[in-house]
Amino acid sequence: MKKLYILLLLVVVSASFGQTIYSENFGIPTGNTTVANYITGTSPATFQNSAPIIYSGTSGATSLRATSVSNGYAGVSGSGNVFLSNTTSVGHFFQIDGINTTAYSSGNLQLSFGYLTSVVASQLILEKSTDNGANWSPITFTNNTTTSWNLVTIGAGQIPSTATLSLRFTQPSTVAAPNTTQFRIDDIKVFNFNPSCTLVLGSPTGVCDALTYNIDTYTATIPFTGGGTTGYVITPSTGTVAGDNPNTIAAGNILITGITEGTYLTLDIVNGVCSYSASLTAPECKPVNTLPLSEAFNYNVGSALGSYQTWANSNSGDNISVVTGNLSYAGLTSSGNSVSMGGDGKECHTPFTPTTVAEGGLYASFLINVSDYANVTTDGNQDYFVVLTDGVSSNFKARLFIKKSGTQFQLGLTSGTSTTNYDATLFNVGDTILVVLGYDFTTLKAWLNPNLLTFTSATLPNLTDTPTAAITTLGGFLLRQGSLTTNPTITVDELRIATTIPGLLTSNQVSAIAGLKVYPNPVSNGTMFIESDANAERIITVYDILGKQVLNTTTSTNSINVSQLNAGVYIVRITEEGKTDTKKLVIR
Repeated sequence: MKKLYILLLLVVVSASFGQTIYSENFGIPTGNTTVANYITGTSPATFQNSAPIIYSGTSGATSLRATSVSNGYAGVSGSGNVFLSNTTSVGHFFQIDGINTTAYSSGNLQLSFGYLTSVVASQLILEKSTDNGANWSPITFTNNTTTSWNLVTIGAGQIPSTATLSLRFTQPSTVAAPNTTQFRIDDIKVFNFNPSCTLVLGSPTGVCDALTYNIDTYTATIPFTGGGTTGYVITPSTGTVAGDNPNTIAAGNILITGITEGTYLTLDIVNGVCSYSASLTAPECKPVNTLPLSEAFNYNVGSALGSYQTWANSNSGDNISVVTGNLSYAGLTSSGNSVSMGGDGKECHTPFTPTTVAEGGLYASFLINVSDYANVTTDGNQDYFVVLTDGVSSNFKARLFIKKSGTQFQLGLTSGTSTTNYDATLFNVGDTILVVLGYDFTTLKAWLNPNLLTFTSATLPNLTDTPTAAITTLGGFLLRQGSLTTNPTITVDELRIATTIPGLLTSNQVSAIAGLKVYPNPVSNGTMFIESDANAERIITVYDILGKQVLNTTTSTNSINVSQLNAGVYIVRITEEGKTDTKKLVIR
């Protein structure tokens, strides 16, 4: 049962005190959608408000988007926003009609909205109307001084008390940099300022109660000041209210416990005088994967990769989706399904055990297939689509780039943000490519289509890059959808990550020697047996989990003495008649 405090809340963690009259955070668009189409959409891909509120905008130009999401201000929703651009012409607008403010004095009415401009010298024009748009008058506000999101708040005296308030956001008639200025709007609110409401909320935060492969819960914390008076009632959309009680405590933290991972929180607080709401985007309570990592994308076709516990979404937009079938490559066994990313949308990040110089290196292999390059029309357009991180999804340490070259493409590698370091090989749409990324904590390396039967860390890489500042930790792998004009549609399959090449090859399930058997496994009596269909002379090399060679012998017999090896996990590399296979071995 939800616990109710008698409590009053202010508008989404803002410093204003009052009752929300109109609020719109523009839902969660699934792509670039015109205003007309968004009106008829289904929740959450539609406007929050319906009749009598009416939305309109420049036909074919004003759109709702889930890119460049709002951030950095109190009460930010961080999902959909209105996009206005002067790509074709100036004067595009977004308009809201039908806001009723008659219950409040114009002296107490205020307006706020999240605002982004890509050029500081160009600022939106904001206007109001009380006669259904027949006449417009300006609303003044403090322009953005940076090209970052900002919360604009317009004080009392400019918003009229009327049953027919209209607001219009318009591109300026002149722009500082033609064809480049972009404007975005989010989190529009009209509210009544009431100085008798003294409660002030800080920014909500959410912390996972556990990080497991199951669906976990999290706890939301909402700091407050200005409490200590009675009459406040708080109701969360989910979870149980706990923590400090603003009825009796002047400052503290309201807690909402037991919220299911992935469930957003909305908090409504009223006392009969003021009514406010606060919201919190749900954290993703997902664990750190252990190495070696083997990802066959064995998930339901059509589902979002970020919905699974091994992956977490970063950014917003279209999902990276699971698709049916596998990519194939000589010497690699494929299973499960694969995933497709379409160039623009969410990023998916899978964290793994942090790897440092103590482990000696890190290697990641995966298959890619560019299935469609039609959306990238400009030759030479380039972007990165695979990233190694330090374990934090936003901390990019190494990037794999793709560049259009006529009807073909090239792959490039860098530890920076851009690169001219491209391999000369030209690949075709439809080619399946095995990429192996490696880092020995000195040099980044990339191998393209290596022969898995002979592949070792000594194999000459196609690309190398020495970071200006040494990368000290790697702990995450990220699939990135950058832009429709730079990133093609790419299928990705059979991701493997390990700290050694032998470990990587074992994860890749390389199978070359017919009838190969290594037994018993685990070994407990000091003797390992190896059999194959040929039973020819073999070179046996054993590595520990750090990649150090601990045994090397050539033999024609089936029994190998491993009594000198300590208990633990090892990789056995067997070469027979020019073919090489690897097996995992446990010694007790």
